[in-house]
Amino acid sequence: MTVRSVRGRTLARGFVTGTLIAGLSVTAAGAIPAQAAPPAPRGQQIDLQVLSFNDYHGHLAPPSGADGRLTTATGTVDAGGVEYLTTHLRSLRAGHRNSLTVAAGDLVGGSPSLSGLFKDEPSIETLNALKLDVSGVGNHEFDEGVPELLRLQYGGCHSTEGCFDADGYPGARFSYLAANVTYKPGAVIKAPARSKGYGSWFRSRTGRTVLPPTAIKMVDGVKVGFIGMTLEGTSELVAQAGIKDITFSDEVKTANLAAKDLRDKGVKAIVVLLHEGGTPPSGASFDAACNPAGGAATISGPVVTIARNLDPSIDLVVTGHTHQPYVCTVPDPAGQPRYVTSASSFGRVVSETNLTIDRRTRDVVRTSVTSVNHPVTRTVAPAADQMSIVKKWTELAAPVSNRVIAKITADVTRSTTRDAESSLADLVADAQLEATSAKDAGAAVIALTNPGGVRADLTFAGSATGGGDGEVTYGEAFAVQPFGNLVTSMTLTGAQVEKVLEQQWTTQADGSVRFLHLGVSTGITYSWSASAAAGNKIDPATITLGGKVVDPAGSYRVTVNSFLADGGDGFTELRNGTNRLGGGIDLDAFVTYLTAHSPVTGPTPSRVTKLP
Repeated sequence: MTVRSVRGRTLARGFVTGTLIAGLSVTAAGAIPAQAAPPAPRGQQIDLQVLSFNDYHGHLAPPSGADGRLTTATGTVDAGGVEYLTTHLRSLRAGHRNSLTVAAGDLVGGSPSLSGLFKDEPSIETLNALKLDVSGVGNHEFDEGVPELLRLQYGGCHSTEGCFDADGYPGARFSYLAANVTYKPGAVIKAPARSKGYGSWFRSRTGRTVLPPTAIKMVDGVKVGFIGMTLEGTSELVAQAGIKDITFSDEVKTANLAAKDLRDKGVKAIVVLLHEGGTPPSGASFDAACNPAGGAATISGPVVTIARNLDPSIDLVVTGHTHQPYVCTVPDPAGQPRYVTSASSFGRVVSETNLTIDRRTRDVVRTSVTSVNHPVTRTVAPAADQMSIVKKWTELAAPVSNRVIAKITADVTRSTTRDAESSLADLVADAQLEATSAKDAGAAVIALTNPGGVRADLTFAGSATGGGDGEVTYGEAFAVQPFGNLVTSMTLTGAQVEKVLEQQWTTQADGSVRFLHLGVSTGITYSWSASAAAGNKIDPATITLGGKVVDPAGSYRVTVNSFLADGGDGFTELRNGTNRLGGGIDLDAFVTYLTAHSPVTGPTPSRVTKLP
């Protein structure tokens, strides 16, 4: 059966279109029918399927280890891989006259070497092939700054590395939206060479946004509007150099302004694509019921407060960032249930939301909406076109990616929840300490690394693309440290070291406390109290270096990556470090360390002690 997508025309200048990710259900996840209401007459109804996903992060090949598994109500399944995503997506579209595929950001950045070595052009190529229609930006879209994001959207070869393949780079065929990312007053704005009508949207209520704030799609003659945003805290999550001319605004205020702009254009059916999310209860499966017995949503986190305050004219909220799967209803300010969805990460889940639009009112019949998460299993035939794309980039990457650099004695793993000490984060810190310990290289005695910068596990089992059991390839090391941050050494007092450690805990707008457990280098130990308040978790007397208590008034040379040195992840005290000395790239430090110490055994994650 031929499926007609409604990617038809876009009613805003500078937009292009396309689609991504899907999954075929093993167990239907959280379909929560809304309250019954008299439907519009059948002839006046328009059915629209919205397929959504988030946090793709350039995972073209099937993810390995925990990244490639999905917990269901009955066990675990292998999930992900773009050739399987495509097959599932096409199956889900079958039988739907109107179908749109959308995303909630972080399509690129933090990617495995297959995409990351080529500045994520492979990721965009697969998303084009999947026919992604529209996506909000995420924080990782800004990893390499605004000019690189604009290049990914509009095309052109990389400014310093040139073209990676014979075809050049045509750009994304889908629309990136950035409603809450605006140029600062006085910023010099240079339109990308390949863009047409760049900035034509600057007169909207959201102002001079780096990419359009909204997109409008025609569905059987009725307008459907999309608003794309990243989290307001993006400036804490990316290197400052690339975002010095832009600001990230409040999600609720921005979305409500953008919704008013859409309504002025006659749009009544509105979807928000938001790169901010929530967290379900610990241990919940991807298909766990989010509103048991029709009650309140069990997710927590910033997205709950945001969803409760988004204008009632918004009909659906597609979210991401936390890498969690959920399908929930959260009441809007008018007290009406509204779906909030998220599809895990790395292409392992797709959310399917079906809406009915009343042709007379041009609005979504909220009581008709249903939503369900599907796992992207690998039990289906892979899509041949995506296999060809993956094969092309695999062959281009092979000479570098498949080179064996070291051996390990067992798996060395990270903390996927980022709130626990991990062997791999400590190993990365050890590598950075060794790279900067010499007097002329930084004279560092401590190294710290953020858990979000450790992106993949080192697994003992051999990979299909090179490296036998226990062998670590350059591509596998790249997957662990893909951002290309520079290591930076600085002087901190002992009191500042304590403050940095305290900043692992930050209180969020909704009152919850976020905990990002730093990786710490060998020689430093401390204890923290689970019951103490944020800001007072650590007794300074427990912070030791080489067995000696760190002196609050003493001076210590500390190495971090450039992201942390800029105050990333909320570690703002690091901005106050003095006598800075830049070093090499963090990946190079990691590769050098692995090679020098091969075979490597991951350190036991016991440098930090949790107390009641």
